[in-house]
Amino acid sequence: MLLTAISLAVAAVPEGLAAVVTIVLALGVQRLVAVGTIVKRLPSVETLGAVSVVCSDKTGTLTQNRMTVTEYWPEKSEILVRGMMLCNDASTEGGARYGDPTELALLDMGVPLTRPQLEKDYPRIGELPFDSDRKRMTTLHMAGNTTVAFTKGSIEGILDLCVDMPPVRRAEIETAAASMSSKALRVLALAVRTGDEVPVEADLEFVGLVGMIDPPRPEAAAAVASFKRAGVRTVMITGDHPDTAFAIATELGIAEDISQCMTGAELELLDDAVLAARIENLRVFARVSPAHKVKIVDALRAKGHIVSMTGDGVNDAPSLKMADIGVSMGITGTDVARSASDMVLSDDNFATIERAISEGRGIYANIKKSVLFLLSSNFGEIITMTAAIAAGLAAPLRAIHILWVNLITDSLPGLALGVDRHDTTTLMRRPPRNPAESLFAGGGLFTTLFYGVLVAGCTLYAFTKGLQISTAAGQTYAFTVLGISQLFHAVGMRDVTKSIFRMSHTANPLMIISFVLGLALQVAVTEIPFLIRIFGTVRLSPEQWLRLFALSAVPLIAHELLLPVQRGLQSKKLR
Repeated sequence: MLLTAISLAVAAVPEGLAAVVTIVLALGVQRLVAVGTIVKRLPSVETLGAVSVVCSDKTGTLTQNRMTVTEYWPEKSEILVRGMMLCNDASTEGGARYGDPTELALLDMGVPLTRPQLEKDYPRIGELPFDSDRKRMTTLHMAGNTTVAFTKGSIEGILDLCVDMPPVRRAEIETAAASMSSKALRVLALAVRTGDEVPVEADLEFVGLVGMIDPPRPEAAAAVASFKRAGVRTVMITGDHPDTAFAIATELGIAEDISQCMTGAELELLDDAVLAARIENLRVFARVSPAHKVKIVDALRAKGHIVSMTGDGVNDAPSLKMADIGVSMGITGTDVARSASDMVLSDDNFATIERAISEGRGIYANIKKSVLFLLSSNFGEIITMTAAIAAGLAAPLRAIHILWVNLITDSLPGLALGVDRHDTTTLMRRPPRNPAESLFAGGGLFTTLFYGVLVAGCTLYAFTKGLQISTAAGQTYAFTVLGISQLFHAVGMRDVTKSIFRMSHTANPLMIISFVLGLALQVAVTEIPFLIRIFGTVRLSPEQWLRLFALSAVPLIAHELLLPVQRGLQSKKLR
């Protein structure tokens, strides 16, 4: 009775489950690295498959981050070029390019002049660095016996500080800026002030505008379209002018109407209730600060979305932390942003997020297959032991038999299921997984119970046939059928909605290896003398092997017969 109790206890515990899931997650992280994504936390791999909203920066992520100045207003004057180059922290000395792409484009605008050459005549003696709230920066320079300060920034941030600005003049400047923005150009304004000992951002004299193009990444539009098919919404968040942001968003297929665009100033005026009512229709947020990102993420999560947020600056850390998946930039990201994120893009590319979500969905699907396979196998063992005891029969399996099957025969196919190649096209046509969804959803419970009962039935049938010879023969029959039937069951679990004749078995060589190795090991414990003594088995004749092998293949036959049922359960889940 004690041995029977031990056998039941062993059958109830899926010993290989924890190891298999951990290994599958770790291997999944390696697969994500291959598509340009570094995952810092293992649970994030699972969360990726449930992402329903991707909030992305524009510059460098959706666009190529290769700025080129293409327009000037009112003209390309000497003071406009000189001011933009001096009010600048980028460097192109010695052919090496360092700094923000926007500022590098402003230096390129003045070639053959360089900033070091200009600073010999106009040495910098003070500055007010750029920040995302002011949306401007100021540098103070010596200019002979006096000083000159250049202030560069957003059109709104500069015009509000200028003097001698009649309404007609301001309207003319704003019209020019709007014209540039409508062409998806990033617009920067420059103003000047003289005679100060410290930088002052007040009573400025307006100088002019420059417009620069940052072309969308060629692959970004395809990634946005893929997200649409997958039920994932793309939201663009940028500090650019609303017209610039909307033009890029329209080109990429993110937004269709200007009503889907909101500025940071408008966002600040909305309370949580009003924002919650509007957030589902918004696709573009322009002129936002890092603090606005936190508000956007909070509103989306309040609506039940699983949110991915990108960021690269120190001030982005709060929003990266608040998002379900914080994504930092590997090239332009700061150490603080990378530390706060769950995932790092090694190439700063939006399309990499799409590939990561696709891999995340595939990894979750593989983990689900592995878990359902292992649980159904253990369920079959429990039913086998319980039914035999209830019928007053001898224990059909010894504790060592169950332990062998759980650790050796089950774990290898379970691991093979965990690294199975997934159909990316099919996965990215399904809506995001509900994070509250059980592993048993979509036919998972049916699969676990049905195959558990089926494997148990085959095992008990073999046991009763073997008992006609001896108890040892009965246990050997049961042990053999239990081990091999689970190998066949693993093959079918690769895709419960697809016939085994339509599966590409060579796409998962580990499954082939685990099947052959599992079968060889199962043969070994009934044919090698010292293993026979350890496991208490008996040798089987070729005829017995043939019969037991045929009986073990029943789960695979059931897989083919149940295809319409499984497809129906999957379709019901997707609805």
